[in-house]
Amino acid sequence: MGVDVLSDVLKAIRLAGAIFFDVDAFAPWVTEAPPSRVLVPLIMPGVDHIIEYHVIAEGYCFASIAGEKPIRVEAGTIIVFPQGHGHVLSNPVGQRSAFDPEVFILARQDTVQLPLNVVEEGRGDHTHIVCGFLGCDTHPFNPLLSALPPMMMMHESIDTPDSRIGQFVRLAMGEARNKRAGGENVLARLCELMFVEVVRRHLDGLADDQTGWLAGLRDRHVGDTLALMHSRPAHGWTLEELSRRIGLSRSALTERFTHYVGMPPMQYLALWRMQLAARFLFDDSANIATVAEKVGYESEASFSRAFKKLVGTPPATWRRARRAELAEA
Repeated sequence: MGVDVLSDVLKAIRLAGAIFFDVDAFAPWVTEAPPSRVLVPLIMPGVDHIIEYHVIAEGYCFASIAGEKPIRVEAGTIIVFPQGHGHVLSNPVGQRSAFDPEVFILARQDTVQLPLNVVEEGRGDHTHIVCGFLGCDTHPFNPLLSALPPMMMMHESIDTPDSRIGQFVRLAMGEARNKRAGGENVLARLCELMFVEVVRRHLDGLADDQTGWLAGLRDRHVGDTLALMHSRPAHGWTLEELSRRIGLSRSALTERFTHYVGMPPMQYLALWRMQLAARFLFDDSANIATVAEKVGYESEASFSRAFKKLVGTPPATWRRARRAELAEA
């Protein structure tokens, strides 16, 4: 169909990466991260949501969502918490700690070049961890985030020459250990690339009976429907035209699309248009009528009504509020 739907979504949700910590931990040690809503104002003010990940570069540790059973993870493992749950990393197993915001406050100071090197003092086994953070939009609509599990793990030998994950990890470790001009930008881009690769591996590993937005991409009929809508979001799509182009009846397409994505095609299109509109409102100074046209509305009034219904506030009010949040960051 000519459009990469996953890339289109990643662009629209304003995925932005930053790597903050390069950790050398010597047992016994424990670090506990709070939920995303607590980290946002400390790390990336102005974003909706933070995805945290940890690359176990050397050694091992135990990881879990706070309150759940820990899992031992070895060197070469990337652990991702897409939903922003509070979580714990430790050695030995079962340790808990109070959250200390001071290290995050220090990392945001202008005099600090990232990543911030952190040493957890102890006399036991050594673990080297590179910790990264990704900011993204959740509102008005982020179909990818809702399709990911609370905790994702991927293991691959860092030393394998043809390992894409290994290449990212080696580059990240090199930039973390040898700070050079532009290093923070390089690490931010690597952070994003690693996340995309993890999502792609997760997509490839989905079971045949799995549902959700990512599983829908893999289904021929649903994937083609998504590609059509993403390729021309301002087009006046109707269920009849989509079903004709896909080669299914309207009822069959609606049933199949809803089975995978969780909503009918036209509802998805309406939400996706609002996400694009939010990006246009945030990124440039285009007037509301221009934004309305870009996302397929014939008048500013009809667009404003739809935006307020789905987002909760009129587009002009939403833009002012988001820009005020960014200015205060």
